Amino acid sequence: MTAGKRSDLAVTEPLRVWIDQDLCTGDGLCVQYAPEVFEFDVDGLAYVKDGDGELLAAAGARVDVPSNLRLDVIDSAKECPGDCIHVERATDGVEIAGPEA
Repeated sequence: MTAGKRSDLAVTEPLRVWIDQDLCTGDGLCVQYAPEVFEFDVDGLAYVKDGDGELLAAAGARVDVPSNLRLDVIDSAKECPGDCIHVERATDGVEIAGPEA
């Protein structure tokens, strides 16, 4: 399957995302791509936010990706200089964007 096809399929599937803070470089591209999903904490690292916009400062916390932001979240994982954003299918946990995709 090509990367383009993978992204096309991912837009129709429920996704979850998490950040490996040990690899986060604090560049902020994720926050630029999807500020509704990503936010910096006081430590200068990016974390995910839940559906209510609350920052989940626990390392490795996973959140559902809103359907209208799936492509933005996938793009953030692809462009992340720290290669620390993991986007997974919610149904089976298979990574479709990020370092293990």
